[in-house]
Parts: sequence; structure tokens; C-alpha cells
Amino acid sequence: MSSFHRHFRRHDPTLHGVVRLIGPYTLKPQRNRFGMLVRSIISQQISTAAARTIRERLERLLGDAGLAPAAIASLTPDELRSVGLSKQKRAYISDLAHKVAEGTVPLARMGRLSDEQVIETLTQVKGIGRWTAQMFLIFSLDRQDVFPVDDLGVRVAMAKLYDLGEKPSKEELHEIGRRWSPFATVGSWYCWRYLEHQRQK
Repeated sequence: MSSFHRHFRRHDPTLHGVVRLIGPYTLKPQRNRFGMLVRSIISQQISTAAARTIRERLERLLGDAGLAPAAIASLTPDELRSVGLSKQKRAYISDLAHKVAEGTVPLARMGRLSDEQVIETLTQVKGIGRWTAQMFLIFSLDRQDVFPVDDLGVRVAMAKLYDLGEKPSKEELHEIGRRWSPFATVGSWYCWRYLEHQRQK
């Protein structure tokens, strides 16, 4: 039995039940850190399907260069517009590419920083807030104790699992999230998978 299995069984039987329902924890970190941030910006405030369409168009436009700062920086505003990016998101992605290229956001060295230092560094970029930075910690740096309290999926799953009503307070959510530490990322991942399981039912 894994360490998080034992931890949840002892500290949060409700979540332990979800772990047993869903099965193994299979999160694998994304190695292209810049690409992960670009995809996060694209996904803001639009449907998953729309975000996928825009991302695929952008990747086709970039070709073999791929999602890299220099490749993004080489595109004109018209080219970025042609894939479906709004004016605001074009500015965000361009600002990210610029700050990575100049070293303000040192993606290669981010693994050496604490969670809060990563968040502080990334939120210097236009359009990147705490939630996007936390997704980077989870999906790129594989940090195990991140609790994204502002994530809609996590909030909805927790409201259902812990019978918190439709709009649980952050204080209620944090109280539960503290039980998950030092495996808050794992708990959040199982919340997302729980919602998928419920939809499939």
C-alpha cells in the first residue's frame, strides 16, 4: 500500500474511499514546461473542446519548432489571431515567451524553487494567476502537496463528497485540504477523477 493510501485511510476515510473506487494514481508530469503554460493560458474561460481546437491549430502553425518561446515570438499578431486566440490571450502568450527568453521566468531552474517562489515568479507574467501557477506545480513540477482551492473541479467534487452544499467556503475546503497534506496534489487529482467517474455513470 502506498504512503498516500495509508495517510488518507487514517486522516480522511471519505477520500480513501474515492482512491479505492478510482484505482491507481497515474499522474505523469509534462516535460515541456513552456508548452504547459501556453496550454493553460489558451484554456482560460473557454470549453475544453474550444481550447483543444486552438491548441491544435497553433501546433500546426508552429510545425517542427513546436511550442517553444522562440517559435512563439517569431509569429506575427495576425498569425496568432488566425488560430483563434483573442487579443488578450495573444498578449499573455507573447509576454510569457518574452519573459522566458529574457530569463525573468527561468523555466529550466524552476524545480529548485519552493512552491511559493514558483507562484511568485510565474505570476509576473500577464494572464498567469495563482491557479495557473498551481497547475504548473502539479502538472509540470510534480509537486505533491498543492491544494488548488480555486479550481472549479476540486470545489465541485469536494462539495459532493463532503456534503458541503453548492457553494462551500474556502475555509471549509482548506480545513479538509489540510487533512490531505502532504499529499494535497494527490487528493486534488482524485477529485478530478471522481467527477469524471460520476459523469460516466
